[in-house]
Amino acid sequence: MSFASVISGSIRELSFFRLRRSVVLGIKSLWMHKLRSFLTALGIVFGVASVISMLAIGEGASFEAQQQIKDLGSQNIILESVKPSNTTTAGEQERSLILEYGLTYKDISQIQATVPGVEVTIPSRQVKDFLWNKSSSVDGVALGTVPWFPTMKNRDILRGRFFTDMEMDDRSPVCVLTASLSRNLFPLDEPIGKTVRMQTSYFRVVGVVEDERAIAAAESELEGSGENSDGMEMMIPITTLEDHFGEVLFKYRSGSFEAEKVELHEVTARIEKPEQVMPAAQAIQHILERNHKDVDYKMTVPLDLLQRAERTKQIFNIVLGSIAAISLLVGGIGIMNIMLATVTERTREIGIRRALGAKKKDIIFQFLIETVILSGAGGLLGVGVGLAIPMLVTHFAEMVTIIQFWAPTLAFTISVAIGVLFGIYPAFRAADMNPVEALRHE
Repeated sequence: MSFASVISGSIRELSFFRLRRSVVLGIKSLWMHKLRSFLTALGIVFGVASVISMLAIGEGASFEAQQQIKDLGSQNIILESVKPSNTTTAGEQERSLILEYGLTYKDISQIQATVPGVEVTIPSRQVKDFLWNKSSSVDGVALGTVPWFPTMKNRDILRGRFFTDMEMDDRSPVCVLTASLSRNLFPLDEPIGKTVRMQTSYFRVVGVVEDERAIAAAESELEGSGENSDGMEMMIPITTLEDHFGEVLFKYRSGSFEAEKVELHEVTARIEKPEQVMPAAQAIQHILERNHKDVDYKMTVPLDLLQRAERTKQIFNIVLGSIAAISLLVGGIGIMNIMLATVTERTREIGIRRALGAKKKDIIFQFLIETVILSGAGGLLGVGVGLAIPMLVTHFAEMVTIIQFWAPTLAFTISVAIGVLFGIYPAFRAADMNPVEALRHE
């Protein structure tokens, strides 16, 4: 072994010894004032915990919002019929007792023929009335649609099957129930093969489909895409619905009478490529404006909603991060305040150490070690609290929270950096003391 290696090894051992000694002295110094140290570290604890928990809650809320829109289909364009405001005159109302509005088959044929990229469309028509199974009844909706509805709408078949192209062509009286409707009409029985009545028509149940997902239903309420957030739907072939209920829909409720002629209540158009969605939406908007004198329709573009949700998420994260940063800043100021008080209390100790040969860098190092221990301990405790809060929120508030793997590491690193940053001034102030004046301090 060479002399140089022996010297370098000795220097490393000496450095390690000095570091260990400084850490031990720092812990002892903080332990002498346990309550004060704990209260000082609380600022860092709350700051770190708020960083982790706010990011987790914000990420979870963003995930839910984006998942709502994805369930609507990022390559879909959803068109809805909207009842126009009552702008007709009394004379016009007398001449026409039937309110006619909304999307038409002419709109759909023009969209399919002229808008590039339209891959497939789902037309649907609704009849709202009571659905009956023997003595059980539910206020629900008969939704006339097409066989490819569950594929386009991301709805899984839970039992049985969906109706087929042949059944639609034959105008067969078959139906598929949502899970919620099935539970209400058939709480104890297997629904497959049973019949459901609406008005004077009977429909044979061939399958059960999952409810419109809760997140998609919430999106429907927020954005207006769909009217049936309660999920009480009976899906039948659109040709069957036309046969049984006709072109004009009559409503008799609580002594009132209303007649409406709506060819289609909703149409979902699937676009072939994502980059074609926005141009297709503009072309569809132009067609509808040309065909409809009144604005009796509404268009929802989930891709546009998704892009807006992502921008909102970025703003949301910036706001939450700023709030958490302020908490950490307050914690750092608390550490600086306590360390400045500690420097004043330990003035004589500093003078003695300087008289015994300690250099300025030793004093600086000692005080920085103490601030790092203080902020590091607060950071570790804050990480624990920050990981627990999202779990409690998920358990009690039933909200989705997502903890990013980098969030605890980032929060802890920032806490240590805060300790160093706000400990520099007290450390340099202690090191710049005059040893003679420090020894005279009482």
